[in-house]
Amino acid sequence: MTSTSGYSSQAVYRRLLSYVWPYRYAFVLAILGNILYGAVDAGMIKLLEPLLNEGFVNHNKTFIHWIPFVIIGIFVIRGLATFLSTFFMGWVGRNVVMTFRQEMFSHLLKLPTSYYDRTTSGEILSKITYNVEQVANASSDALTTLVRESFTVIALIAVMLSISWRLTFLFFVTIPIMIGVMHVVSKRVRGVSSRIQDSMGNVTHAAEEAIEGQKVIKAFGGQAFETKRFEQVLQRNRRQEMKLIATSALSVPMVQIIGSMALAVTVYLATLSPEDALRTSISPGAFAAMMTSMIALLRPIKEFTKLNNNIQKGIAGAASIFAFLDEAPELDNGTSTLRFPAGNVAYRNISFTYGPQAESVLKDISFEVKAGETIALVGRSGGGKSTLVNLLPRFYDAKGEIFVDGINIMELPLATLRQQIAIVSQNVTLFNDTVAKNIAYGCDNVTSQDIINAAISAHAKEFIENLPQGFDTIIGENGVRLSGGQRQRIAIARAILKRAPILILDEATSALDTESERYIQEALEKLMACCTTLVIAHRLSTIEKADRIIVIDKGRIIEMGSHEELMSLNGVYASLRVMQYQDPSIKVVNA
Repeated sequence: MTSTSGYSSQAVYRRLLSYVWPYRYAFVLAILGNILYGAVDAGMIKLLEPLLNEGFVNHNKTFIHWIPFVIIGIFVIRGLATFLSTFFMGWVGRNVVMTFRQEMFSHLLKLPTSYYDRTTSGEILSKITYNVEQVANASSDALTTLVRESFTVIALIAVMLSISWRLTFLFFVTIPIMIGVMHVVSKRVRGVSSRIQDSMGNVTHAAEEAIEGQKVIKAFGGQAFETKRFEQVLQRNRRQEMKLIATSALSVPMVQIIGSMALAVTVYLATLSPEDALRTSISPGAFAAMMTSMIALLRPIKEFTKLNNNIQKGIAGAASIFAFLDEAPELDNGTSTLRFPAGNVAYRNISFTYGPQAESVLKDISFEVKAGETIALVGRSGGGKSTLVNLLPRFYDAKGEIFVDGINIMELPLATLRQQIAIVSQNVTLFNDTVAKNIAYGCDNVTSQDIINAAISAHAKEFIENLPQGFDTIIGENGVRLSGGQRQRIAIARAILKRAPILILDEATSALDTESERYIQEALEKLMACCTTLVIAHRLSTIEKADRIIVIDKGRIIEMGSHEELMSLNGVYASLRVMQYQDPSIKVVNA
């Protein structure tokens, strides 16, 4: 069979069944309900034969007396069968969907940062929402109808065989033709469905960007541009959807026309004289039952074609989900432990590139930081400073070696390594939760007083207490109800509360006004006195007290030393000071 996103249909089927297996007992009940439903429907049609012959032709009073009770009993059994099949198949389907989403979300948190660099959040959200729903439709509604109609077909064929095997043979002649049509349609639907899922990712991404960037869009008058861009994305999605609709619209009548041919020939043969050599004539009751069976067969054939489309969409969705789940997680094979974490850090011969064809961002970087030291990284934008600190918590893996307290970070479990590091960056991430929970994020067994103390140290307590519910105030998505400086102070309080031996400050005071920066600088200095600190700062006045300043340009270390030593060199660092402060007393001879 054809493959979808590199996954064959057989492989997808087998893997889907592994998700159904834990709910096999409910699945069996649903199957039994479907078998009963099909048998009851066929039984009602079979009842036509004695109803016409005994009731209308022979006027059998005993038969006429019991027939109302039989009909009521049949519908009661049919109702029970409908409940069993619909409820339990739906229960299995929704549990499978829940399992998918749980696994996808769990896997999402284990994927390397490089995956997020090459995949938009809209694509990921589309997989978790839209693609999973495609599987839900295929694994519950479509599967329920498919199983039910399959057993209905089997039961109807049994009725037809009991009446005339010769006439039934005509139906079997048309089956291969119908299967051929459905096979061609299946290949077409799977391919189009995959493209629809991709286009839905684009729709989600475009909408998400507009929501997140709504202030920029308004400020720069980009409403018309964004509206046009979103319309183009929707048009691509609509075209793919219309291809799917056209395929479905053509397939159903084609299959029904093939079935009608068998029906037409059956009517002709059944009405031949009993003396005819073909011996296909039957009684009026048998003819009514035979015709009703064949007409009833057209409905499941039609449903099969429609359901096949939904199932193929589900297979395409499942293939994309499995492709996501098969993405390699972060490498986490470390087994070493840090018994007495101190915060010594060493970079040795580090080189890094974001891709095989990309230019090197870092080139042969080596330096050491002793426990408690503060190292400042400065240089022009794009020089590799942020990349360098992102290697320490292993957001990326590079060539060379990085050591924490003498242990290669590749030998440490990721959880152990990252437990030693607190990060405050210029792009603060906060969650739609209370202030207190944002400060205590990731920290277990902390008291309310611990949170308050961290807020005091970050000079955040005053503004927090002025919020409507104080520390229990919900701050909105990414802290939208707070100012930039307030968000940054909460992030600093979070880092203070973590009490990690290594601290990374990436433009940590960039969003603060001068007065707030002075207070925060005092708080950070207290924190930095207890930590090994790597500071990235463009505002050079904030790093003059660093033990060492490393100047990075184009991925290489070009200067290293204290503030006084680098100023005496009259090199790049001194040049940056001149440009930033326009200090004419500094003479730069080597800028």
